[in-house]
Amino acid sequence: MVRFFDIFFSGLALIILSPLLVPVVIILKFTGEGEVFYIQQRVGKDGKMFGLLKFATMLKDAPNMGTGTVTVKDDPRVLPFGKFLRKTKINELPQLINILKGDMSIIGPRPQTQRCFLAFPNKSQEAIKQVKPGLSGIGSVVFRDEEEILDDPNIDRLKFYDEVIAPYKGELEEWYVKHQSLYTYFMLIFLTAWAVIKPDTKLHFKVFKDLPKPPKELEKKL
Repeated sequence: MVRFFDIFFSGLALIILSPLLVPVVIILKFTGEGEVFYIQQRVGKDGKMFGLLKFATMLKDAPNMGTGTVTVKDDPRVLPFGKFLRKTKINELPQLINILKGDMSIIGPRPQTQRCFLAFPNKSQEAIKQVKPGLSGIGSVVFRDEEEILDDPNIDRLKFYDEVIAPYKGELEEWYVKHQSLYTYFMLIFLTAWAVIKPDTKLHFKVFKDLPKPPKELEKKL
């Protein structure tokens, strides 16, 4: 049933959003480095790697520069138009094609690069591999401002990600795997849309009262 809704929603979204997507493709082709899509290998169901599609927003060699696959606020590797695409999350829309192909679902754990995936505790890794990754999900909603969280000159960004963010994000994804249902699916679609309208929302903690509690280092940031 979820696969039916994945195909229906992603196909419908591509049709409805085509007046937006076509101009974005044209702008990207003639600005920045002339790249339209960025394909990055991510960890999918059963631990298999797949090519995740995004609109190109960063310099071509970005994964080998600065903080690697971890992006921070005002990252100098992000191109001018890319800042707009990332802020509005439009850069994520090509993943609707990944959903049609069956690599992803509308809702699920956010697909990670190998480096970030291995930062999760083993228990979380095993849980995440049981399901398809998602365009959005509980981890995406809770950490919608992850770049802002990492924008702190007093922390070692990579160490903070590995020791604080990744373990908690792993707990959230474990929670999702245990609570999969059509209710959770549709509620997370709603919460994703609500977070776009109201970025400072904490509604998800009220809707899902049994969500894992954030560690002290994240309590005031989430």
